[in-house]
Amino acid sequence: MPPLAAMPPLAANPDIAEWSPFPSRLLKPSRRARSARPRPPAGRTGLRGPRGPSALPGRGPGLRGRPELGGPAAPAGRGGSRSSKTFKPKKNIPEGSHQYELLKHAEATLGSGNLRMAVMLPEGEDLNEWVAVNTVDFFNQINMLYGTITDFCTEESCPVMSAGPKYEYHWADGTNIKKPIKCSAPKYIDYLMTWVQDQLDDETLFPSKIGVPFPKNFMSVAKTILKRLFRVYAHIYHQHFDPVIQLQEEAHLNTSFKHFIFFVQEFNLIDRRELAPLQELIEKLTSKDR
Repeated sequence: MPPLAAMPPLAANPDIAEWSPFPSRLLKPSRRARSARPRPPAGRTGLRGPRGPSALPGRGPGLRGRPELGGPAAPAGRGGSRSSKTFKPKKNIPEGSHQYELLKHAEATLGSGNLRMAVMLPEGEDLNEWVAVNTVDFFNQINMLYGTITDFCTEESCPVMSAGPKYEYHWADGTNIKKPIKCSAPKYIDYLMTWVQDQLDDETLFPSKIGVPFPKNFMSVAKTILKRLFRVYAHIYHQHFDPVIQLQEEAHLNTSFKHFIFFVQEFNLIDRRELAPLQELIEKLTSKDR
């Protein structure tokens, strides 16, 4: 993973290190934005990744079926089918495993509404395992959230992966793509989510069986995953918040992001410089819980 570099050398680096004022419009959308109905670009019927199903056109699943994250329960009689449509296949934690029990504990704690308490390491539990379970859950959350706006994140609307005018991300994974490349936002996010999915599926990095130890580099890998997942939140907020408002998904997005931020802050998993594109929003979302 290349070291952090400040702008303008960003053009040759996938990371960022410059603060930008967070646009107030992201918290207070215009009346026009609230009343207008989103219209997907002509000919756009969803984004199909190399390993994932086509994303939902129009109104997506958001966090339906996840009331503990601020979303309404799935409508009765429909089996929550809408929530099964994601940008990438959902990563499932094996039922009956200890990690599955930890996930259920996290969901129960989230249901109390106290996000600060929900992210704390349960007494007697292993930190690596707690981070692993939550990393999988955040991947699934962001997977669903991005799935709601893929019709509006296109090669034409987002020719570069950015988070506002001052932040641009170039992709490199250190293996298949060693030199950072400039690409569109949908392409970048497809690379990113596929890469994360591969890490989560690697039993040597994210062991799911009891007694199998986590590798020494696990926390470093988890930090990189969470740092990159943050960029999807940043892109959605800066570039696609109007469609989020129109789809009535803003409460789901805000609650999911707040949960994410509390978690990475609790265990110092993302450098403050990386959070700069959303720093003002982070302060507003977290100020009441200090």
